[in-house]
Amino acid sequence: MKIEQSVLDQIRSRPRFTMITNKSRDEYTLFLKKFVDEKSSEYAGNVNSEAAIISCKTEHNNYWKPTLSLRTEHDDELDQTKIRGIFGPSSAVWTFFMFLYFALGILWMVFITIWFVEKQIKSNDFPWAFSLSVVTLVLIVLLYLASLIGQRKAKDEMQKLRDFAEESLQRLER
Repeated sequence: MKIEQSVLDQIRSRPRFTMITNKSRDEYTLFLKKFVDEKSSEYAGNVNSEAAIISCKTEHNNYWKPTLSLRTEHDDELDQTKIRGIFGPSSAVWTFFMFLYFALGILWMVFITIWFVEKQIKSNDFPWAFSLSVVTLVLIVLLYLASLIGQRKAKDEMQKLRDFAEESLQRLER
């Protein structure tokens, strides 16, 4: 068993890791289904032949409730199975945050462009443009801070999910 993680993975908003095993994809999938059932008091999950989504069962349910997505793929050159793990919030929350970042980014570009063009043509038709561009930047920063708060609240659950992934592979290797 080999587990890879870089420094860059530790600072991402969705940390990633890769585990390598000599077992086949099917063996790992069957074992993971049994392992999730065995740990059903602590974890919930959906496991199929190519991917698994695991989450911790907790009393509180905050917006950044972490999930562990595991994808298996066969490496033909080494004749090994790679298990790629990605931590992050549920896909609905992740998509919502990315949509907000995208929308606020576009709004900021529009407002700052209006302000810049207004300054270039020496007009005073849009005095609100610069103010709204600053407000939009503040909203982007607040959104980023909200994501950091969510990540910090979910840190213990993410560690439990990481331990789950490592323990499942260690048991499989025995």
